[in-house]
Amino acid sequence: MAAFEYEAVDMAGKPRRGVVSADSARLARQELKRRKLFPTRLTAAARKGQAKSRFNIELGAAIGQKDLTLLTRQLATLVTAAAPLEEALHMMAMQAEKPRIRDTLLAIRARVTEGYRFSEALAAEPRSFGSLYRSMTAAGEVSGSLGPVLERLADHLEKAQRLRAKITTALAYPIFLSLVAVGVISALMTFVVPKVVDQFTDMGQELPGITLVMIGISHFMRGFGPLLLLGLVAGGLTFARALRRDGFRRKVDTALLRLPILGRLMGNLQTARFARTLSTLIASGCSVVESLRAAEQILHNRVFREAVADISTQVVEGASLSAALKRSRAFPPMIAYMAASGENSGKLDEMMGKCADYLEREFEDFTAAALSLLEPAIIILMGGVVATIVLSILMPILKLNTLAMT
Repeated sequence: MAAFEYEAVDMAGKPRRGVVSADSARLARQELKRRKLFPTRLTAAARKGQAKSRFNIELGAAIGQKDLTLLTRQLATLVTAAAPLEEALHMMAMQAEKPRIRDTLLAIRARVTEGYRFSEALAAEPRSFGSLYRSMTAAGEVSGSLGPVLERLADHLEKAQRLRAKITTALAYPIFLSLVAVGVISALMTFVVPKVVDQFTDMGQELPGITLVMIGISHFMRGFGPLLLLGLVAGGLTFARALRRDGFRRKVDTALLRLPILGRLMGNLQTARFARTLSTLIASGCSVVESLRAAEQILHNRVFREAVADISTQVVEGASLSAALKRSRAFPPMIAYMAASGENSGKLDEMMGKCADYLEREFEDFTAAALSLLEPAIIILMGGVVATIVLSILMPILKLNTLAMT
C-alpha cells in the first residue's frame, strides 16, 4: 500500500490532517469518505528514492545524529506520557522544521498504521536508524516498556554525541593552527624568499649554505607545488576509495592499532563504545547475543568487529561473555574482568556501564593532556621554521654589511 497525506474537514467543519494508506488515490479518497472526512488536499507521502524538491535531493538520506537524538527524546517523552505511538509520530512530523525529517516520520507512521511494529517500520530507514536503535525499540515493544527504553536510548545517543563533540572541539584548534602554519610557511617560501634572495643573486655574492637550501626548496615549491598538491588530493581520494574494500580496510585498522600510543587510545575508545552499547541493550531487555550482534554493527574498526563476531559465536555455543572476552586479543583484560563481575552479581549492564565510563574518562583525560602539549609544540615548530627562513634571508644581509665595513 501507498501512503497519502491529506487535509480534510469533518462533519462539524473542523480541519483534519493526517496520513491514510491505500493502493491508489481514488481508494484513499473512498477511505476518507468512509471516515466521514471530506478531503481538500491529497498527495502521495514521500518515499525513499523519490525527488524531494526541484533540487533533486534524494529522500531517505540519513538523519543527523543531533536531530536523531532530539527526535528520540521527544518521542520518549510523548510515549511515556501515554500518547499513542501514531499520534506521537504525527505530532512530531507536523512540528518538524526540516522536510526530510517530516517525510521520514510520516513514512514511518504510515507503516505503523498499516500494521507493522515500530521496530519493523524503522527497518525501512536503515541509514537513519541503525541496528542498535532497532534492537532497543524491538526489546521495548516486546517487554511493553517502549517509553523507558526510548528514554534510555536517548541517554545513550546524548552521551555518544557529547563524546564526539569533545573530540571535535579538542581537535579543531590544533588543526586550524596547523593549517595556518602551513599557509604562512608556504607563502614565505613561494613569494617572499625568492624576491629577497634574487637581490643578492644579481649582485654575484656567494650565498650561505642555509640560504641555498631555502632557495632550492622555494624553487621546488614554485615549480612543482601545484603538481604536489594535486598528487596529494588524488592520493587521498584513492586511499578513501580503497578503504571501501574490506581487506584493505582491515590492514589499515590493524596498522592503526599497532601505533605506539594512538593504537591503545583508539582501542580503548572502541572498547568503550562496545561496553556502552552492551550496557544500554542489556538494560533494555535484549539478550546478550542480540546485544553483541547490534554492538558489532556500530564498531568502525574491522579488527574489533571480527572479534565481536567471534565472541557472539562463542556465546551462542554456550560460553559465557567473560570467558569469550578473555580469549579475545582485541579487548583489554579489564572488560573481561568487569563482565565476570557483572555475571556473578547479576548486574552485567551496570558493570559494562562502569567499564565504559572509566574508558571514556581515560580517553578524555589523555586527549586533554596530549592536546595541551600539541598546541605549544605546533607553535614552537612553526616558530622554528619561520626563524630558519628569516635566518636564511638575514645571513646574506649581515655578510654584505660585513664586506661593506671592511
